[in-house]
Amino acid sequence: MSTRIQNIADQIALHGRQRPTHIALIQGDRSLDYRSLDQAVQSRAAWLQMRGLAPGSVVGLALKDTIEHVLMIFAVARAGCIVLPVDCRWKTFEKQAVSKHFGASLVMVEPGQAFEGQACQETDGGWLDAVRNARPVAPFPDGDRGLVMSLSSGTTGRPKGPLLSHQRLISRFYTQWADLGFGSRERYVNATPLYFGGGRTFTLSILYAGGTVVLCPPPYAPEELVGEVARTQGSLLFLVPTLLRRLLDFDAETLAPLRRLRTLVSSGSALAAEERVQIREKICPNFYEYYASTEGGGISVLTPADQLRYMDSVGRPAFGVEVSVVDERHEPVPAGAIGRIRYRSNGMAEGFYGDAEASAEVFRDGWFYPGDLGAMNEEGYLFLKGRAKDMIIRGGVNIYPQEIEAVLTGHPAVQEAAVVGWPSRQFNEEIAAFVIPKEPVDPGALIALCRDALAPYKVPREIFFVREFPRNSIGKVLKAELAGQLTPI
Repeated sequence: MSTRIQNIADQIALHGRQRPTHIALIQGDRSLDYRSLDQAVQSRAAWLQMRGLAPGSVVGLALKDTIEHVLMIFAVARAGCIVLPVDCRWKTFEKQAVSKHFGASLVMVEPGQAFEGQACQETDGGWLDAVRNARPVAPFPDGDRGLVMSLSSGTTGRPKGPLLSHQRLISRFYTQWADLGFGSRERYVNATPLYFGGGRTFTLSILYAGGTVVLCPPPYAPEELVGEVARTQGSLLFLVPTLLRRLLDFDAETLAPLRRLRTLVSSGSALAAEERVQIREKICPNFYEYYASTEGGGISVLTPADQLRYMDSVGRPAFGVEVSVVDERHEPVPAGAIGRIRYRSNGMAEGFYGDAEASAEVFRDGWFYPGDLGAMNEEGYLFLKGRAKDMIIRGGVNIYPQEIEAVLTGHPAVQEAAVVGWPSRQFNEEIAAFVIPKEPVDPGALIALCRDALAPYKVPREIFFVREFPRNSIGKVLKAELAGQLTPI
């Protein structure tokens, strides 16, 4: 007799019976308790069955960041289907390409947003009437199957979707409960898109545990977000570095509600040491940095105490995660040596859905290679040295942009810096630094700062001042676009 694997929606049904009046979801003046949440999930799952979607079917969700979006994630899970995240802000051709590539049987869309070449269902009043009258046509399946294609951002190149099963996603929840304070007593304010892996997974994690999720989707002014945290008595907040930097411009009185948070989490890209100090002092002392990837989940956690000891680290490996730094032969390197980061855990995807070629590039012998370079000290603290593809090779010497960026952002007039390779006939690559200034600053002063702190071959050839960086949907700087602005020298 085979052991039944739990479907993540089973836990919502349990909460519906055991804590029926506890508030599960809040958005604006609307709230939903666990009894209502479970009923809404089951009726939508029944509608999917009546629509003819069998377990294993791929269902795209091109929805706004609303309670309905959360309901549909759990409904797709309840019906045994696979969630395909489709950013509702994409152009029509992008939605068509992704839904076609992954073989979506249906895409749920906002009213008036159906697109050609794909079966779509608008979430309008007529659909809601049909949902209310839907009844299951078969027993709901367990979780012995895929659950979500954890796409991250954009559709450049061939779309890749690491497929997570129910059990693997639950394993990610364990890490978040153990290391980040997610749990049944928390009020988590989700201020990032549900399409994005962090916003979606943290929301599911809190609801699985029986806590409360407050949806505060972008766009919003930073002070509006702070006001919502205060209004809903939020205890846990996740923000990407871009927004944290914007919050640093506000005064202590405006930011006061955030100081009462039990946990403030940042992920998406690493912060500079000085930024971490400012965040702890100005925004919230209970600040945790979470180094993670879409494909593999959490990698390491930097706690407030760790930040005082190793200001330039990304912390120690997260709960249930084994991290290793290896050379080009996939052999572990000594403590302190730079190499390729790899890791493995029960929350890691097994590969990309229907793409063995792409899987072979980053999944190897049970390990996932996120494409980052790093070093680990003897105490197990991990230090990022940049992306392998971003590494600059000048005259045969490896140069890690993150080291230079850290020096530049240490200047009080620099808000953010991005260092890229500059094609050079003499050295293969020179170093170019793009800088967003907080206030006017002489480029010569920044060059001099680098000369004082770095080896001569690491000093940027030139500083380029810009008003903003090109970014993807989760705020990561698109360095390839910056490099594309440079003419070979």
